[in-house]
Amino acid sequence: MSRIGKRPVELPKGVTAEIKGQTVQVKGPKGTRSFTATDDVDITMDGNAIVVRPRSLNKVARQQWGMSRTMVANLVTGVTDGFKRELELVGVGYRATMQGKALQLALGYSHPVVYEAPEGVTLSVNKNTEVTVEGIDQQVVGEVAAEIRNWRRPEPYKGKGIRYKGEYIFRKEGKKK
Repeated sequence: MSRIGKRPVELPKGVTAEIKGQTVQVKGPKGTRSFTATDDVDITMDGNAIVVRPRSLNKVARQQWGMSRTMVANLVTGVTDGFKRELELVGVGYRATMQGKALQLALGYSHPVVYEAPEGVTLSVNKNTEVTVEGIDQQVVGEVAAEIRNWRRPEPYKGKGIRYKGEYIFRKEGKKK
């Protein structure tokens, strides 16, 4: 039995949910999000909570049960608080600036890297070495952060590159004479 799937998703004040068939649409102060579940689970409203139950107890239905409940919980979190990923730029001359709505990165290349944020994601530069990615969709926020990080991944010898805030980089020892 799924321990995650058993728990109902409580709707905080100011958030409304609408269920049509297998589609859940959640509206909140930050926007509107929706999720369509597979036919292996039932999604129902129980007072001020959304309950997800499997239609059968086969392996696929049990897998979809916990995943569907987590996806609905992420919808509620996204429209109330939103999601946020923070990146750090480590290295001599590595810096970030905002150019309108685009992020401009100096990463040691012969040219600056300009990154346009997709719809629904806001980029901000706190210091010139810290970038914050925010939005209501956890998957899109994580994908944007990963795309920015891929321009210069942290290397293991000096630790230079773009890393997630708080990420541990396994350091290697250099050559010896």
